[in-house]
Amino acid sequence: MATIAHVKKLFWGNDSDDTIDASVVKEKNSQISEQVYVNGVPVYQDGNGAPVEQVSPLGYHVGWAGILFLNVSQMVGTGVFSTPGSILRALDSVGLSILYWVFGFIIAAASLAIYLEYASMFPNRSGGQVAYLEQAYPRPAFFFPVTYAFFTVAFSFSSSNAVVLARYIYRAAGYQASEWANKGLALASYTFLAFLCLISTKWSMRLMNLISAVKLIILLFIVFTGFAVLGGGTRVKNPRQNFQNSFDGITNNGNDIVNALVSINFAYQGYANAFNVVNEIRNPFHSLKRVTPISLIIVFILYVLANVAYFAAVPAAEIRESGELAAALFFEAVFGDKHARGLPALIAVSAAGNIMAVIIGATRQVRECARQGMIPWPHVWASTRPFGTPCAPILLKWGLTCIVILALPFGDAFDFLVDLRSYPDNLYIFLMVIGVYWLRHQRKKAGLPPPPFQAWHSALILSAAVCLFILIMPWYPPEQSDVSFWYATYCVVGIGLFVAMGLYYVFWIKLLPKWGKYQIRTETLVSEQDGSVTHRLTKVKNAEVEEWDRTHDDAGNVTIETGAVGAVKHDHLIRRLRVRDAATLNYEAEGKA
Repeated sequence: MATIAHVKKLFWGNDSDDTIDASVVKEKNSQISEQVYVNGVPVYQDGNGAPVEQVSPLGYHVGWAGILFLNVSQMVGTGVFSTPGSILRALDSVGLSILYWVFGFIIAAASLAIYLEYASMFPNRSGGQVAYLEQAYPRPAFFFPVTYAFFTVAFSFSSSNAVVLARYIYRAAGYQASEWANKGLALASYTFLAFLCLISTKWSMRLMNLISAVKLIILLFIVFTGFAVLGGGTRVKNPRQNFQNSFDGITNNGNDIVNALVSINFAYQGYANAFNVVNEIRNPFHSLKRVTPISLIIVFILYVLANVAYFAAVPAAEIRESGELAAALFFEAVFGDKHARGLPALIAVSAAGNIMAVIIGATRQVRECARQGMIPWPHVWASTRPFGTPCAPILLKWGLTCIVILALPFGDAFDFLVDLRSYPDNLYIFLMVIGVYWLRHQRKKAGLPPPPFQAWHSALILSAAVCLFILIMPWYPPEQSDVSFWYATYCVVGIGLFVAMGLYYVFWIKLLPKWGKYQIRTETLVSEQDGSVTHRLTKVKNAEVEEWDRTHDDAGNVTIETGAVGAVKHDHLIRRLRVRDAATLNYEAEGKA
């Protein structure tokens, strides 16, 4: 019969002093309830959160190149090739349009600092916002996990990216496709890319890295071509015309200003994609702290210089009305119509890499929601069988993407759903800012050391202010709406969904247990097949709650005790912990090999 210390050592692993590696930190009115040692470093988290997986069932296929290109590939999709026109149309100023790309970098850098602080506190939790909001707001119990799980699962589609990919493939082929032809190619392309991510994380990461490198080469080509234009080495006449009096005519419409800011934020979205795969990185925080800022800086420099190249080659009036074709106009102005036809193929490659990066990151968020116990059959969603990938989340994302592409016609309804999906993002960043201060307070109150990395107050304040601005200003009437329905409809629907989830939470977590005379508790499950660890929400009758709380810790693990009941639970725990111990030994053997 193993001792309690040995059982804990099996489950949590060894620290540098070879001492017992798990303990429960109890502080009155403190949300810090669980201490886990990860690679000899103590990690403190709330017990209701998804359990830490000491060994990643998904493997360790994300190195420094994976971190770099996961971020780069999601940031550099089609935005830099298409959004300059919409930004100039909203701002009416060339100088301010270019300056907005600098603003976007500053905002993204401030938000990145917030993610780094969370990653320093929870270095082995994948899922990004899923894990961080769970830990920042553990009370009321399950509220934020329930709400986030709904938006994560319900909006797990990438229909717009797939459609853009299809359109550029057809444009590269010179074929005028119908709407259903676009839908068909979008489905086929997305299915192929999702299949690659389904069968192998290792090879899908390698392919995404290769595509991302091609993206950077494309942007570098545009940048150097822009230098040639400014130097007078091309057929473009008067290349500096757009930079004379470039700040004249700036708009004063609040809705247009915020729309341009939303477009810029969308272009930088992806700076935190690598935080979705934290538990698949060896020594994650050390790597993230060094590589993620580099990825953002690279993209920022290329974004600004690419926009300078556009305005050097194409008159501002043409870019203003270019829609999604700013890059195409640039190539036509410099190389002529014949040589510009290859651009859509390059943009299609960029869109494909973006889709793969989104699939890899977003499916980890769905898996983490399942590990919290917020999705029925959590062991199915958290499983990595049979290919060592998150199969169920990938299939979910593929299925929802296919449904949206087939069900919705291109146009306002399609764009509305995309806007609705992006609406909660700024609210979540704002809540993460508040959560940082709350976690700092809780750690100090519990007598714990400060996080290894702390975001600057200026970054936190800037991020909160920008999020509030973006959340409030869409209510300000635009001079001219570009949709057939009320301009703020997606805001109202987004708020309505939050309210609906709040009511659902009250009904599921509060009213049903009261009427059914039971309470909800978390239970930790360890898969014998792949070693994945999840929580499951369990109904415990009121008469049995005292016994449950006595025999389980806050994280839902069975505690060791004497007696018949304790012996049964002890043996059950030993059996589960041996699975984890075997996985640990396999991982160490692979590392030595």
